[in-house]
Amino acid sequence: MPRSTATPVQLGSEDLFTLLNVLRPDLVIDRPSFDQMAEPNRHINTAIQHCRAGRPLWQQEARACLDAIANTSWGQLFLRESPAFQSVYDRLGEDGLTDTDRVKLIRAIEDLYTFGSLINRTRRRDIGEFTSRKPETLTVEFTEDQRRLHDDLLDVIARILTRCHGQQNVKFLMTTIRRQAASCLYGLAPLLSDILTGKLDRLEVMEAGDSDDETDLTFVDQVRADIEDILERARNLDARDPKVEAFLKVLIDKDKRPNNKALVFSTFRHTLSYLDAHARRAGIRVGLVHGDVPDEDRADLRRRFALPREDGNAIDVLLSSEVGCEGLDFQFCDLLVNYDLPWNPMRIEQRIGRIDRFGQQSVTVAIVNLITPGTVDAAIYDRCLWRIGVFQHAVGGSEEILGKITSELHDIAESFTLSEDERAQRLQQLSDNAIRIIQEEQELETRQSELFGLSVPNQSWSDEFEAAESFWLSPASLQGCVTAYLAARLDSEGSHVLGDKPLKTLRLSQEARDLLLADFKRLPRSLDPIARAWEKWLKGDKPTLSITFDQQAAVENPKVVHLSVVHPLVRQAARHLEISEPKHVALEAVHPDIPAGTHPFALYRWSKHGVKQDEVLIAVADDAHVEPALLQLLQTASDASSEHLLDSAQCEALEARHYEKWSTARADHIAENRQLVDQRIQSLTVSHQARCQAIQDQIMRATNDKIRLMKQSELLRANADFDRRVVELQQAADSGDIRATPVVFGTLSVSET
Repeated sequence: MPRSTATPVQLGSEDLFTLLNVLRPDLVIDRPSFDQMAEPNRHINTAIQHCRAGRPLWQQEARACLDAIANTSWGQLFLRESPAFQSVYDRLGEDGLTDTDRVKLIRAIEDLYTFGSLINRTRRRDIGEFTSRKPETLTVEFTEDQRRLHDDLLDVIARILTRCHGQQNVKFLMTTIRRQAASCLYGLAPLLSDILTGKLDRLEVMEAGDSDDETDLTFVDQVRADIEDILERARNLDARDPKVEAFLKVLIDKDKRPNNKALVFSTFRHTLSYLDAHARRAGIRVGLVHGDVPDEDRADLRRRFALPREDGNAIDVLLSSEVGCEGLDFQFCDLLVNYDLPWNPMRIEQRIGRIDRFGQQSVTVAIVNLITPGTVDAAIYDRCLWRIGVFQHAVGGSEEILGKITSELHDIAESFTLSEDERAQRLQQLSDNAIRIIQEEQELETRQSELFGLSVPNQSWSDEFEAAESFWLSPASLQGCVTAYLAARLDSEGSHVLGDKPLKTLRLSQEARDLLLADFKRLPRSLDPIARAWEKWLKGDKPTLSITFDQQAAVENPKVVHLSVVHPLVRQAARHLEISEPKHVALEAVHPDIPAGTHPFALYRWSKHGVKQDEVLIAVADDAHVEPALLQLLQTASDASSEHLLDSAQCEALEARHYEKWSTARADHIAENRQLVDQRIQSLTVSHQARCQAIQDQIMRATNDKIRLMKQSELLRANADFDRRVVELQQAADSGDIRATPVVFGTLSVSET
């Protein structure tokens, strides 16, 4: 199943539609089909909330949500008659349900999510802690000159808001200016200048906010005089800045340590530019990344940031905005500096998650937060963000709660009718409520984990991760496959893949490239850019090609060819090495937990046919302890004596064992194929109805006969296309099958040492 990752705050409804439309365009065809499929999920969410809350009428409330689910179009077709739905519905009607029953019901209701088969949600706290977080607050006071400018700015903002009656766009801009002042007063003048000259682009505005909503700044002329007054004050601000001095001291102290890497975040580009200039003057090797930096440059900065300090091309400090770091991971860095802080706790978690993640090389990661007393950021930090624990541990998984916190934080911080004491009291109350709700939810989920034997999340998650990282598709295995292919196809003992590091060189003579080109042309024709580039190189006169089998190396070196499982060379190798008759082998391996002895085994390739085709390698063994571990054992197995080869009776016994597994799996696959076809036909029907309605509306509005005839022809074509695709899907419904081919029969001699 294709998988994609996203932090919850980044994945709104529109983003989810776009993602699923890319991954599964057969099922999520367009917005109407997505909306129909998504409709039950809001009722599922509400049902789960009722179960979590456990109020006196929680069963009736949750059951009412299931009635709403059953009345949706998707629910009527695919959910209400399913055994899983009926089981939950009946259970909610029973008397005397315990907390244990309530936890089980939450899990069962979660399984009803309509996108459950397409999305695998692993929350940050389900994974466990990668490292210990060591947060530190670095408090830096304003100078007198800075204090006067900051306080005068607040007075001007209050006057503007009063005059504009709290218009939302005005409030957003004033909040942005106020937060820029809390971040860095020396970024205030260029920000105000950009606002007045209309140079503040959409992406920069989005980076400065806590949401992706667009903001209309056409009202600026109404407040131009006030902004110009502050702009002049900001331009004449005394150059001495204690905050940047404290910041540079953190970086200089870090540079004395063996790991001298530091990742620095700011919400504002003008702050980042200011820090970049000061860091360079201090002799620090620094890079700067934000939303307008091209992907290729971002990848290069990440590569240079990962280089050891001894490398002359390395950078030691990376300055970044939220958008600038999206998709980039920095497990090699163990210091995060927040020069300012978002008001959205999930965005703070995203920042920390860039270094506190799987593969982090340090036991502890340091988080330094620079705070200036008297600013709105300081009040939010002290009274709320610090207290809910976002810096001490991962809070991912409480997205709905944190989303409400973000909204209320803005309401409190943007209110100029509150006194400082009232603001502090409201922030304290907000954090107290949030802490209580988060603790209650985590306590219930802890009971849920214990009930299902998941009280050690690290182990269950890491097992799943390792299972996804198949040994048979690892860089080493792919390289072995390509190397064996080249040796056999070119009848050569020399090495064609050169290099011991992830970045390698493929060297082939003209004659060798001609042979590989002939193999390439036997593959199904593809217009994919990767295939075209491979064909172009084979036809060219250059004997070498920079390659890598490693995904991370490919990310860091975009110009290098990544030999993944979909690359034509790997596909050519797989086709060439494919066997027509099963191999008979004798192997041996060492494993302390598998019964010692000689175990007959077989491997089969299952080709799954239907609307969703797949191929799976299936292991069969005569010992129930060996079969689940067989594929793992084969990774380290070596050749044994040929006297242990299987006889015909043993092969037949394995074939009988395989038949049992195959017949059960085939029945399930046929049923799943039929359901998938039904879902596709339903999505296609909804999409077709929306398309026809749009065309019919155009026909009704048309005043020109030629346009009306053209649209009527378009409607006829749409209906014909719909009928054709339905027939194709109905034919595909009958094509579900699993075709099995034996690949290997053999014995595996296992010893404990």
